[in-house]
Amino acid sequence: MKFAYKFSSLLGAVYRQGNLSFFKGGDAVISPVGNRVSVFDLKNNTSETLPVSTNKNISCVGLSPDGNLAILVDEDGAALLVSLNTRAVLHHFHFHKPVNSIRFSPDGRKFVVTKENVALMYHAPGKRREFNAFVLDKSYYGPYDETTCIDWTDDSKCFVVGSRDMSTWVFGAERWSNLIYYSLGGHKDVIVGCFFEKDSLDLYTVSQDGALCVWESDTELDGLVLKKSRDRPKPLRRGDEEEEEEEEQEEERVEGEQGEVIRGKAGAPKEKENSKNVRYKQRSKHFFNKEGDFNNLSAAAYHKPTHILVTGFSSGVFHLHELPEFNLIHSLSISDQRIASVAINSSGDWIGLGCSGMGQLLVWEWQSESYVFKQQGHFNNMASLAYSPDGQHIATGGDDGKVKVWNASSGLCFVTFTEHTSGVTGVTFNSSGFVIVSASLDGTVRAFDLHRYRNFRTFTSPRPAQFSSIAVDVSGELVSAGAQDSFEIFLWSMQTGRLLEVLGGHEGPVSCLCFSPVQSILASASWDRTVRLWDMLDSWQTKETLSLTSDGLAVSYRPDGQELAVATLNGEISFWNPHTAAQTGSVAGRHDLETGRKETDKITAKQSAKGKSFTSLCYSADGESVLAGGQSKFVCIYNVKEQMLMKKFEISCNLSFDAMEEFLDRRKMTEFGSLALVDEGAGDGDGVQISLPGVRRGDMSSRHFKPEIRVSSLRFSPTGRSWAATTTEGLLVYSLDGSLIFDPYDLDLDVTPASIRKQLQLQEWMAAIILAFRLNERALKQEVLEKVPHQQIPVICGSLPDVYVEKLLGFVATCLEKSGHLQFYLTWAQNLLMLHGQKLKNRSASILPTIQALQKSIQRHFDDLSKLCDFNMYNIRYAVALSKQRGMKRAAEMEEEDEEEEEEEEERSEGMSEVSLEGESMVL
Repeated sequence: MKFAYKFSSLLGAVYRQGNLSFFKGGDAVISPVGNRVSVFDLKNNTSETLPVSTNKNISCVGLSPDGNLAILVDEDGAALLVSLNTRAVLHHFHFHKPVNSIRFSPDGRKFVVTKENVALMYHAPGKRREFNAFVLDKSYYGPYDETTCIDWTDDSKCFVVGSRDMSTWVFGAERWSNLIYYSLGGHKDVIVGCFFEKDSLDLYTVSQDGALCVWESDTELDGLVLKKSRDRPKPLRRGDEEEEEEEEQEEERVEGEQGEVIRGKAGAPKEKENSKNVRYKQRSKHFFNKEGDFNNLSAAAYHKPTHILVTGFSSGVFHLHELPEFNLIHSLSISDQRIASVAINSSGDWIGLGCSGMGQLLVWEWQSESYVFKQQGHFNNMASLAYSPDGQHIATGGDDGKVKVWNASSGLCFVTFTEHTSGVTGVTFNSSGFVIVSASLDGTVRAFDLHRYRNFRTFTSPRPAQFSSIAVDVSGELVSAGAQDSFEIFLWSMQTGRLLEVLGGHEGPVSCLCFSPVQSILASASWDRTVRLWDMLDSWQTKETLSLTSDGLAVSYRPDGQELAVATLNGEISFWNPHTAAQTGSVAGRHDLETGRKETDKITAKQSAKGKSFTSLCYSADGESVLAGGQSKFVCIYNVKEQMLMKKFEISCNLSFDAMEEFLDRRKMTEFGSLALVDEGAGDGDGVQISLPGVRRGDMSSRHFKPEIRVSSLRFSPTGRSWAATTTEGLLVYSLDGSLIFDPYDLDLDVTPASIRKQLQLQEWMAAIILAFRLNERALKQEVLEKVPHQQIPVICGSLPDVYVEKLLGFVATCLEKSGHLQFYLTWAQNLLMLHGQKLKNRSASILPTIQALQKSIQRHFDDLSKLCDFNMYNIRYAVALSKQRGMKRAAEMEEEDEEEEEEEEERSEGMSEVSLEGESMVL
């Protein structure tokens, strides 16, 4: 069993806060998700989460014009410079204050960062030969309150900054003599967006109260005059004019180690005699909320080539206007939550909209009025998850009452079921993988069909009960659910939907249910310190009762059904033989949880850890290890045979969550207690930062609080290549990256890449394959396999040693996922299964993950190709039908022409006969 699992993707969360950004091509959108960043490819319909994370939630993202670099800034001002090509962190930097916005210049040579009331201009990384990646060029002072937004001119000569003090400031990126700074007013609320017109100094400013000001400049960009004071000839005589110029330069510019400082004053700068200063005048002013339906404009974006302004409001409405005439093109309501961010792609066709309240990300094509992309995570925490039998799909249930199904390869949700009216406590798949069964606190258990995407069964109890657990047997016929208030277990038939039996006997809430994978035995864990085994074939009687040392929280069967793992309230995991009801071992995992101290806790983390325990268990695909998680930021993998900790995974390093650190920051501690207990925003309408007492799953009030990090559910993929966990952060998927592992088998001095390639040259295919699998490097194995002639595959598979059959089959399964040589690898798989089928069947339990990985790869290709073949088949049918119609038309036309010719012939013959008769009469 390999434990080199790495974080691969974050599902279930598509947008949290911050600004959205489109790539240069406009086919992908970058979205901040907590302290990570996800990239959604809109063309291929896939998602990817970058393997980098900040210490706190990301507040803004700056993307370079060429799309190679990104600057991620968190809530505290800590920044990461990330290469989007290699997905690596290049540089760490700290701005020491929260950053409101960041923007690269169009030429990519500089970028501006706004924090507090200052705008800082830095040289872009990689453009200068500097040891430090972030070199400060100039500091611009002018606004009296926090700065909110930035925009650059197309030639990167000037930039504009909006502020909370209702003013807008235009600054020159260089030392222009006729534009050093310029202040614009005219608004009565916070500036949300400020935008330059294309190839011009003309401006548009948008404020929070829904006002748009159009500003016209009397100077073009070409009219800016660069001040070059150092290049001027030295005057022969110091006069009054030279002294005045030097004094002005000293006031405006103070050069030092931290760059140039420019301080602006309200109003325009003094006029120079040499050049005319830039002047602005307000051309027009428009209002969005004439009817009073829309208030609190929250986000804005402007596309310069098409002159389209997109504005988002707190009511969930967004508008499209054409500027400068302010013509309304489009208006749509996408939700009832505040639109936090708006972005437009380079072509101006797609509009990205992010709603932080709902965790929603939309990409809207305004010309065709259709969704290009629409994703939304669970509104509250995720409570449970389940893998489909082939590992392709993941189902999640949340506290918002929704059941979502995610594609494991693309990372996107393709169906959402909203029939439940309360929190979903458990989800599971049946053995076929096309039915999802979910239990909820609303007193129902529902079955959903993945073919027709509908709820086709609803199971209820005679008396109302809150179901806390769910399980489906191997055949898919029996559905069981445990109640947390009546302490009973209910059994239904999947075919008829009828209640078969109510199992009583537990004296506490039923916390977990699990069916044996090989026989019809149900294991139920309860708070009454027992695990009961129920025989489904013998009148649903209790077969065994296992006595625990503490309350049972989770129970799980090994994949072969020969062992049972139980997690209890005292932090232990006990292992049992279900046939003899004897305990075979136990693991004390309380010290491995390492819980942190919450800001409002009165006791230390060491003391609070005594009350923590594992709440979710899952066996690995081969049954050798068990995965455990609970009220902690750590997930532990234990070896069952050795009963020891193998590896711990830290699922998050986001300090925006509570209970992340073992010790509280002493700077936040006073003689009266922690500063976190102070109601800071009680009178401001922003709420306080204290969560309600006793509330763990989220505060439904309008107050702000720090959610506690925890793991609610864990599952291993049936293929064994990955595992998933539902956490406060979202659905995290960890998978094996084979390219990073050097894991040779039966290594010898003669096993080298050179010797393997020599065997290939000699056409010793069998020897080359065995040597490649002994060295166990993926690239080399693929090179050897793909050089084998197609007609030699049956011969090699027939004479392959049994040790390498399973290894080759597993490698073929992984190659099928991404390789385009579909028939080639399918031929390998078919020959291996046909020639070694009986031997593989004898050890089916150990090779089950390999077979499931092969099935997953083949099924994915089947789904893709079947759609394409169906599409082609319909096209061919249409073409054939069209050709037949054309043939019929031609035949009909020819018949009509023949009939017309015959009629003309008849008319001619009749006319000739009449003429002849007339001639005869004349002769007579």
